[in-house]
Amino acid sequence: MSEARPQKRSVSEEVRRNGQGETRSYYAQPIINEPTWEWQIPCYFFTGGLAGASSGLGLLADLGGNERLARTARLAALAGATASPVLLILDLGMPKRFYNMLRVFKPTSPMSVGTWILSAFGTSSGIVAATDVLGVFPRLGKAAETVAALLGPALATYTAVLVADTSVPVWHEARRELPLVFAASSAASAGAAATIFTPPEDAGPSRRLAVGGAVAELGLTEVMKRRLGELAEPYEKEEAGRYEKLSTALTSSGAAFTAILGRKWRWAAILGGALTLGGAAAKRWAIFKAGFQSARDPKYVVKSQRERLESRPPDQRRTETFGRDGCAT
Repeated sequence: MSEARPQKRSVSEEVRRNGQGETRSYYAQPIINEPTWEWQIPCYFFTGGLAGASSGLGLLADLGGNERLARTARLAALAGATASPVLLILDLGMPKRFYNMLRVFKPTSPMSVGTWILSAFGTSSGIVAATDVLGVFPRLGKAAETVAALLGPALATYTAVLVADTSVPVWHEARRELPLVFAASSAASAGAAATIFTPPEDAGPSRRLAVGGAVAELGLTEVMKRRLGELAEPYEKEEAGRYEKLSTALTSSGAAFTAILGRKWRWAAILGGALTLGGAAAKRWAIFKAGFQSARDPKYVVKSQRERLESRPPDQRRTETFGRDGCAT
């Protein structure tokens, strides 16, 4: 994902209040720029989460002797791992930039760590799928499957850490809950995808994962909004609000179909899985768009900064500066 060099500017230099107490920036300009990411990034949030959670499901199904479900989950992990670097390269503009990110490993950078996680996960998933389909080198396949399963949770959640590491208010202030929301949504999507392509008699674990992940996603999202308080407003309006409502409707109805009817009828399992997948994708778009909307409105930027300053001891307070790309310095 592309980054820009920040231009330091103090919030106090850019903000004023009108007579009604409304926060405005000078010259009607945003205090921080909206992120420069486009449609590839929320799609990557979804495919990366699907791949990461599917690898864990595949390993557990394999250990439980459910080979039909294990193979389906492995292929879902491979599909997500294949699509994810393509989306990142499209965002970066050229393959060389993705390669250059692998020349350095920077533990303090979520982007650097995430690139290495994705590369290692993709390689492991490819080995797992190849050894499974061709029926060769079973020990190598088992070892690669274990590596992919261990990397899966990090792949599913590091993107939440990445966006929370910016000063985009609705992302940064949700840094505690956002990785959990991503993890739950990833679990729901992995369970849903496996349920769609696995016969009902073998899909019990994937159905439970889809329903459990969906319920956890709905609950954690509500917890996140309550803690954000006024900063949760972007989730109720404009594009983010529409995606959030769509996600809630699809996820809840998908979980209901899967839990109640999916055990008996294949069509219900397929429909429930498709609805749950749609809800997980819409959730990523809601989070993505909410970040843009909160960066656009000076009220959210100023409020979050003031709350952080007030929470510090008086001798540690200072004025933060923000890069125009939303990075705190």
